[in-house]
Amino acid sequence: MYRLIFSLVVRRLPTEFAHHGWLLLVRCGSWIAPLLRKVRLAPSPDPRGVVRVWGLDFAGPLGLAAGMDKHVATVRGHIRMGFSHVEVGTITPKAQPGNEKPRAWREVPLRAVRNRMGFNNKGAEAAAHRLARLRKSRSGRCLIVGVNIGKNRVTPPEAAAADYAACATALAPYADFLVVNVSSPNTPGLRDLQAVEALRPILTATREAADASAGKRVPLLVKIAPDLADKDVDAIARLVKDLGLEGVEATNTTISHDLGPGGLSGPPLFPRALEVVARLRRVLGPDPVIIGMGGITSVEDAKAMLDAGATLLQGYTALIYEGPAWPGRLNSALTR
Repeated sequence: MYRLIFSLVVRRLPTEFAHHGWLLLVRCGSWIAPLLRKVRLAPSPDPRGVVRVWGLDFAGPLGLAAGMDKHVATVRGHIRMGFSHVEVGTITPKAQPGNEKPRAWREVPLRAVRNRMGFNNKGAEAAAHRLARLRKSRSGRCLIVGVNIGKNRVTPPEAAAADYAACATALAPYADFLVVNVSSPNTPGLRDLQAVEALRPILTATREAADASAGKRVPLLVKIAPDLADKDVDAIARLVKDLGLEGVEATNTTISHDLGPGGLSGPPLFPRALEVVARLRRVLGPDPVIIGMGGITSVEDAKAMLDAGATLLQGYTALIYEGPAWPGRLNSALTR
């Protein structure tokens, strides 16, 4: 049914317009997900398949990747849909509009999405307010929420650590884990911060700010690009071990394509994402968490990513093409 709706309606709408429409439906129609489960279109995960990470019980491996909910508006709805956790953001210290439109495109033959959004968001203060409101209720405190943070476009690279620390100070008290995003291709110069000599002070400052603000140790991860050379992937993994970080997210969108501006997500990314996850696991060893992402669509994709060394998974693009029953179906199959 959803594929028919996608063909007749969704693909005819501008990509960003459809995105905002989807978020509105999730906010206003959170009853849809329980209905899908009742008619067995979106089965619930098997509780025996709970994944325990950082002392938290994830109902299944698959969560929603950052980029879908930049304004902390649909956490509850997306988790009801079948995701085990939601990563909100990317959030920057100050609000910013992002890049000029158009800045998002569907690549339908590839079942992929290309975007150059540019960290459009309402800023850390607004995000913290919404997270605080979510956490006021008992049910809201039970939801597993990661927060993806970045630097403002106008912040020079030498001041980047202060931006990440400011976000951590504002958001860590409400986050189950924080993710330092230095791998988006849509903020000029951001990917240069993946170099170990630039990344170390950012991660150190973020760690100190997060733990001081939350009054406890908040799991901290770094999100990396698939376009890194293997030696650079290894160097980041060694840095993660050296600093005692809780893990790595792999991978962000890729610029290794000739389709136009922006980063590409979806199935074309999967082979390289799988390689990066496997390489990280070889260097990191068994302990740090790896959240694998990049083109996961089928149960077979998810199992391959877990076999390569991922602890948890995230998806985004497949939700656009497969519809609202997809996360529940996938997590149910994986937990069985």
